[in-house]
Amino acid sequence: MKESLASSKPLFQRYEKNPILTARDWPYPVNTVFNPGAARLKDGTVLLLCRVEEKSGLSHLCAARSPNGVDSWEIDPIASLHPKPKEYPEEIWGVEDPRITYISSLDKYAVVYTSYSQGGPGVSLALTSDFIHYDRLGVVLPPEDKDAALLPRHIKGSWAMIHRPVTNLGAHIWISYSPDLKSWGSHKLILPARKGAWWDAGKIGLSTPPIETEEGWLILYHGVRFTASGCIYRLGLALLDKENPEKCLLRGRHWIFGPETPYERFGDVNNVVFPCGYVFDDDDDKILLYYGAADSCIALARASLKELLDWLKAHGEPGPSEYIDF
Repeated sequence: MKESLASSKPLFQRYEKNPILTARDWPYPVNTVFNPGAARLKDGTVLLLCRVEEKSGLSHLCAARSPNGVDSWEIDPIASLHPKPKEYPEEIWGVEDPRITYISSLDKYAVVYTSYSQGGPGVSLALTSDFIHYDRLGVVLPPEDKDAALLPRHIKGSWAMIHRPVTNLGAHIWISYSPDLKSWGSHKLILPARKGAWWDAGKIGLSTPPIETEEGWLILYHGVRFTASGCIYRLGLALLDKENPEKCLLRGRHWIFGPETPYERFGDVNNVVFPCGYVFDDDDDKILLYYGAADSCIALARASLKELLDWLKAHGEPGPSEYIDF
């Protein structure tokens, strides 16, 4: 019975008018738009910092704003964060996949994004208060590394970042610490990809920034399964200890959201749902999740934070160690 209940009710409800943003909406010619970071600004506006792939193949970041986070999007006429390879060589092949965290102690938004260099993808960090002017700190975690987000407060006196390096151990989720947002160390593996036929056996990575709850840090992560016809990107849940996020309290056995609709299954990269951002809608329970679909457009799904936590308690298992064998 427990196995059947895991998929009996969808936890995420797709917006009936998906996709909410496509290349056709852009005020200048582009190939695709996808994988947006998200933030609710102080005036209540929802901002999406979208990955925009140019027809050159390189990507930049551009802001779109909505009064309700659903429709009436207004898109900036120029890029918000454009690659500057002369100043930042790590951005020579573009900037991608932002995750946004509001840092109340700095009164700024931290934008953690992938900078694509000749050595591969790395993690770069910029601070902004208006999503127009950015204080770029440059690359903070070198290639190959990506899928990173900053926690909004100090953990044991240090900044903490969750990210996905690729090492000789594979592609797993790690946490690292910093005194100043620039120098990072004390790297710890916190969530490994499973092995074998699991839905998240190929590789995993953080999706949205972690959600702080009374019970811990809820993380949405993508898992990749390699099949004969290509990769499938799906979404899963895990819960990390609130004061010691190196400790995984629960990890769901099943994926909870995967490509089903035509706009998710067919595009520049088939069979991909890839969330990078969320905001709360009206209260502290209703989540608006923004995701890239098939690397070709931006879509929206809604969920209840309480229902996500309840599902994880019912269908999660403590710790990931039994699935990994290095």
